[in-house]
Amino acid sequence: MKKFIALFLIVLFSGLPAWAIPGTAAPAEQVVYVIPLTGPVEPGLHSFLERSFQDAERAGAQIILLELNTPGGRVDSASAIRDLIFDSPVPIYAYVRYSAISAGAFLALACQALYMAPGSSIGAAELRDLTGEAVGEKELSYWESQMRTVAERQGKDPQIAAAMVRREIEIEGLDTAEELLTLTSAEAEEIGFTDGIFASRADLLAHLGYQDAAVILAEQSPAERLARFITHPTVAILLITIGLAALMIEVMTAGFGVAGLISLLAFALFFGGHIIAGFAGMEVILLFMLGVVLLLVEAFFPNFGIIGLAGVTAIVASVVLSASTAQEGLRMFATAMLFSVLILLIALRFLKRSGLWTQLILQFSETREQGYVGPADMTYLLGQEGVALTPLRPSGTAVINGERTDVVSEGGFIAQEAAVIVTAVEGTRVVVREKKMNGG
Repeated sequence: MKKFIALFLIVLFSGLPAWAIPGTAAPAEQVVYVIPLTGPVEPGLHSFLERSFQDAERAGAQIILLELNTPGGRVDSASAIRDLIFDSPVPIYAYVRYSAISAGAFLALACQALYMAPGSSIGAAELRDLTGEAVGEKELSYWESQMRTVAERQGKDPQIAAAMVRREIEIEGLDTAEELLTLTSAEAEEIGFTDGIFASRADLLAHLGYQDAAVILAEQSPAERLARFITHPTVAILLITIGLAALMIEVMTAGFGVAGLISLLAFALFFGGHIIAGFAGMEVILLFMLGVVLLLVEAFFPNFGIIGLAGVTAIVASVVLSASTAQEGLRMFATAMLFSVLILLIALRFLKRSGLWTQLILQFSETREQGYVGPADMTYLLGQEGVALTPLRPSGTAVINGERTDVVSEGGFIAQEAAVIVTAVEGTRVVVREKKMNGG
């Protein structure tokens, strides 16, 4: 009987799905998290990728597929993203859909494997500064070593990666000593620089064994798109330039007008984008506002430039602290300051032709011919004697040299009809003291 019951239970539970048996779980659905990396590599991209990697981990993704189509960008941003890729607990594979140029090639090699689509390209990783000029040997050597390192880590020929950085490195059959190495997908496959060529994402996922996996496509939020746009060096410098020029015009004019609104909007976009990108906090806005207040105080209450200098320092510090690096912040501010001065000079030429110029510059001399009458010179009363017409507590009226004159005592009370003598004249202020009977 016991054997029969045991056999019955075995047959019964063998026909049930795994989730119906207590203590067991259904096999989890495979998840592939796809992240498009498009456009230039700049500071705002780091924030988007960091958030996307975290979302992929929370979603239980087995792999992350980084789909690249980028012309390259900033080395410091690429290095920061490289660290994110290295630290990710979810394996990350690169799929070059169209092109991975310069910093894009670096990020493609930083992933665990490199796959390409037919007709795509990778390479041309020459290092240049923000002005487009070639950098020095020190920076170039460091960048070459970074390219070699990620290539070796992925099992690729480091000399190929180095040829993408230095023109003088020649790869036989692929480039000459006068050009940077850029590989097509066919060339990369021929020399083993790619792990495979796949016409579509579906083909690649099938190759990796995830043909039935749920695909989650990461999307940038509107705030992240705005942050990526604003943190681009050119846009950031333009915003600072507009903000500074408008601020200087506003300080020079009376009241709060259009220039002030333009300045606030420009700086709000600049700081807002950098805060969203994760480079700054609210403290930079407070520092900037402090700088503006100090400049306004200096404009209305001149203080030998000390307060104004403190205001300029606070504004410079707020911009520098908002940048990805202090060096980058100083470079952006210096460039923006140069352009803002040029804008200010052009604006002043325009203001001369408009009615606003009269709010900045006095248009006539305050002469007698213009009807201006200055205060009377009272110094001739110094040492003269008179009589107090009213009690001086301490101000009042006295008759000096036969003229009624507003006077003030040196500090003590002087009774009416007391004899007084003028001891000081400060503009229109006549100071007297009581004349003692003994002549003191």
